[in-house]
Amino acid sequence: QVQLVESGGGLVQAGGSLRLACAASGRTFSSYSMAWFRQTPGKEREFVAVIRWSDSDTHYADSVKGRFTISRDNAKNTMYLQMNSLRPEDTAVYYCAADPAWRLRTTADNYPYWGQGTQVTVSS
Repeated sequence: QVQLVESGGGLVQAGGSLRLACAASGRTFSSYSMAWFRQTPGKEREFVAVIRWSDSDTHYADSVKGRFTISRDNAKNTMYLQMNSLRPEDTAVYYCAADPAWRLRTTADNYPYWGQGTQVTVSS
């Protein structure tokens, strides 16, 4: 059973930084891709970034490119999202997700495993 647990959310001023973590357990993730999505009330879950566990290949949404960095630590089975230059429009619940596939997919429906989410609030 795959378990994903996010941490690191909080309140930060615009221009500030946060680092989210997603601790994964229950499987060997070498053949997985893992991603971050975010969601605000009344809106669909939005793709943020994805990383292939085996070779750390990455892909980002245009809205976060150059500001956010996704990474993973094999030894800790943990994925990270370093978020810099945060903006009020980055405010959302951030979810990590796992996909037992090699492709770097950006659609939430492709991800069968999800964490519980962590709130990020950016004040102006």
